[in-house]
Amino acid sequence: MSFDFDTPVERRGTDSLKWARYAERDILPLWVADTDFRSSPAVIDALKERAEHGVFGYGEPPPTLVETTLETGATEWNWRVEPAWLVWLPGLVSGINVTCRAVGGSGDGVASLTPVYPPFLKAPALMDRRLVTIPLGGDNVLGWSVDRRRLEAGLAEGGSLLLWCHPHNPVGRAWRREELESVAEACLANRTIICSDEIHSQLILAEGVQHVPMAALGAEVAARTITLLAPSKAFNVAGLSCSLAVIPDDGLRRRFRRAMAGIVPSVNLMGYVAALASWRDSGEWLAAQIDYLRGNRDYLAACVDSLEGVTMAPVEATYLAWLDVTALDLADPVAHFEEHGLGFSDGKEFAGPGYVRFNFGCSRATLEEACRRLARAVAAAA
Repeated sequence: MSFDFDTPVERRGTDSLKWARYAERDILPLWVADTDFRSSPAVIDALKERAEHGVFGYGEPPPTLVETTLETGATEWNWRVEPAWLVWLPGLVSGINVTCRAVGGSGDGVASLTPVYPPFLKAPALMDRRLVTIPLGGDNVLGWSVDRRRLEAGLAEGGSLLLWCHPHNPVGRAWRREELESVAEACLANRTIICSDEIHSQLILAEGVQHVPMAALGAEVAARTITLLAPSKAFNVAGLSCSLAVIPDDGLRRRFRRAMAGIVPSVNLMGYVAALASWRDSGEWLAAQIDYLRGNRDYLAACVDSLEGVTMAPVEATYLAWLDVTALDLADPVAHFEEHGLGFSDGKEFAGPGYVRFNFGCSRATLEEACRRLARAVAAAA
């Protein structure tokens, strides 16, 4: 079956957060992490069928979804998951905040490697915890990595919890097993709980690279890991609000559920429908989308390579490019690019000032126009 990712879908005037930001301006929205692609036919058909039923009361995860979730872990990542380990959530960000609330106590340190997805930086303070930032090693040219000495020092300073982004948003790393083992070893030595955000785990763009769940490293690591998953990024169903935490340890799972109580609402029943259709019935569509995203990544990389003063991190996973524009010496990079018709995410929000994040999950025609605008914006900064 063939799938159409080339035809732009008109999202202006809909309920799109992404497109509403620049509704009255000629600015391409390339910021928040959803794609401009229609979801898979299987997802759309499943939602239509459920809507025809006409009754939309409170829902619970159907047994077929639980079975499919376990099968996805086993077949895609060689990860054995038990049904009792699953805790369903209306969103992954709520899972990050619940984890911060469940682990440690008031004033305890929560570590995160920067630059990183902004909720990692905001959640600790919201839960009366102390944020400890640990800079990643490297840069866009040298490549991004975990500096083990920095990690150990950061965990010693605030080691109750590590918020780990895997694959990494925004630098695009698909962490390899040996890197995961090094991080896990440091956490075990410090008795640190790991919250592993693996929402982009099905968006590996690097050829021959296999996602390895942090909790799949072994029983000792699994017992100290909360894994957060969702179909939202890979299948473009973020607005349907269905995520889950996988927590093998009984005690840690009880603490997590207690931290949720009275605060976290139930999952949207349409989210369950979309999750099932995504993970069970949309594999061919996902493979086609990954091929398309690889083409977009390569097109954007060639564009950036032709520009003076901009570098792009190699994108091994996600549909998000991390652009270093510090050499352009812009007082306000986001405002500069908006003046030239480009709406990027501001690197400052990721603890990466001088960078912008470019969402290339769009039609090739949109990407081509974005690259033309990018070239003009860079020339104007010279």
